[in-house]
Amino acid sequence: MNFPEGLPIGSGWIPAPSTAPVHFPYDGTLVAQAPIGTVDLARLALENALSVRAEVGRLPSHVRRRALQGALSALASQRDAFVDLLVLETGKPLVDCRVEVERTLLTLETSAEEVARLHGETVPLDLLPSGDGLQGFWVRKPIGVVVGITGFNYPLLLASHKLAPALAAGCPVIIKPAPQTPLATLWLVHLVREALVAAGAPAAAVQLVTGGPDVGATLTTDRRIGAVSFTGSAAVGHQIARDAAPTKVLLELGSNSALVVAADADLPAAADAVIRGGYYASGQACISVQRVIVLESVRAAFLAELSSRLDQVVVGDPRDAATRVSALIDTRSTTRVRTWIANAITAGATLAHPHPETPILTAPPTPTAPPTPTLPTPAASAAATYPSTSETTSASGVQLIGPTVLLDPPSGPAWDEEIFGPVIAIRSVPDIATAFETVNASRYGLHASVFTSSLETAFAAIDQLDVGGVVVNEVPGFRSDVMPYGGVKDSGTGREGPRFAIEELTTTRMAIIRPKPLPPKP
Repeated sequence: MNFPEGLPIGSGWIPAPSTAPVHFPYDGTLVAQAPIGTVDLARLALENALSVRAEVGRLPSHVRRRALQGALSALASQRDAFVDLLVLETGKPLVDCRVEVERTLLTLETSAEEVARLHGETVPLDLLPSGDGLQGFWVRKPIGVVVGITGFNYPLLLASHKLAPALAAGCPVIIKPAPQTPLATLWLVHLVREALVAAGAPAAAVQLVTGGPDVGATLTTDRRIGAVSFTGSAAVGHQIARDAAPTKVLLELGSNSALVVAADADLPAAADAVIRGGYYASGQACISVQRVIVLESVRAAFLAELSSRLDQVVVGDPRDAATRVSALIDTRSTTRVRTWIANAITAGATLAHPHPETPILTAPPTPTAPPTPTLPTPAASAAATYPSTSETTSASGVQLIGPTVLLDPPSGPAWDEEIFGPVIAIRSVPDIATAFETVNASRYGLHASVFTSSLETAFAAIDQLDVGGVVVNEVPGFRSDVMPYGGVKDSGTGREGPRFAIEELTTTRMAIIRPKPLPPKP
């Protein structure tokens, strides 16, 4: 990690009064000591951001674009080091951290490109006689200081989606990373600040403050800022929106994304999608597959396809390129997920995988290990045995939750809320209309997908599913970083993706000009 100690505030780095350890979630070893910010440092960052607001808002397009391109080049030259750091900081599998870095590079690149597309249009004001002789056009102006708060699961990528569009729009930005994962974001901010200075812009255009809820509240409730962009839980997002009002708030919140398997679906492809979409990043993604809604007519065939793939999901050390599921971010998250699974089983769900008597292994089974049953096998006494027998542990004793499948869960957190772990829940329904109703019977609405060979069903899904994105014949977790991304209902407001975030972080200013004043009336 090649960046200074302390926090990047103002034009330099300010020592933090304290530090906290960042541990590798897989084995608990120390990665680094991270600086801890305070309310006073948050206020100092705000004053510095406000002091350069006018200067950043007037930066020429070529300066903003060159700064983003410089940050892109610097990150690209150190992509492998960033990948390694992300694995250690988040505990996320290596394959997912590689994807995160590549997506971050794309976000920086496309944000730089969008600088050239930030423009307005003329308006025909003479559609009414009162507008005769008037010339009208609108331009987009920076909204002001942006506060970007990010989640722990994709710390580098989420930070890039806050700061890159803000800089492209001409807005100073203050980033507050998740307490568990500040390191990669600190390094990114350092690279961006160096690129800003090299392009002739102030370093204070991008700052970072760590800390707890008091630091976040200080940043988000200051009435002088222009916008808050938050990624995290619905509960915290709603609180920020209430406390920050009337400041504009962009919320990218959670979900319990659904995947519908229609009667005419390609079942092997759908099963592959559930595996890929349900367990990537150890299930710690807001658009990972959580709810699978399968038509009754193909339930048995779909479960057979799914069963044959589950044992191929490698659980273990995230530094291994083969690993797909590893430790969750911390013990608290692991305990919560285990509790939700156990509660679902107690309430009537069937633990279909892993079998309660067959723990998930990080290495090939020993010759004495019992064979893994097929998915539809009922799990007797699952509620009692799941918490102690369906997990493995790392060398240091950290519990790992393996890929888990719940059949027919009743209403409860494992179905209704965002589990944020390697768990999928499956229900069957009689027809596609009921499937769509089941998708919509959720307080969330980020992404959903449907597997079908019917164009009629595909277009019905696009028309009827109450979500921010409908994906046909692919995982609901598909996201291209250039597309508009966001949700409805409790999944949030506003849209990310460089073009769309820039629109959110600028205001429309209308210009109305009468080249020559009207003569006074006699």
